[in-house]
Amino acid sequence: MPKIVHFRKKCIGCNSCFEQAPSYWHLSQQDGKSVLIGAKKKGNAYVLEISAADVEENKRAARDCPARIIQVH
Repeated sequence: MPKIVHFRKKCIGCNSCFEQAPSYWHLSQQDGKSVLIGAKKKGNAYVLEISAADVEENKRAARDCPARIIQVH
């Protein structure tokens, strides 16, 4: 199953992930960093399994992230 890996600590809060995949991302009101909705913390990253149908929009989010902190596997 495809998954998203998000290294949130390095997020700069640009909001590009939300613009590409709004059903998966939002910005935290507390610190202004992106949040991968429903993800579980694993080590120094947040991980979420996704459906194959949602891979492309999240690949666009990864591609547009200037900090390069999103990976889609």
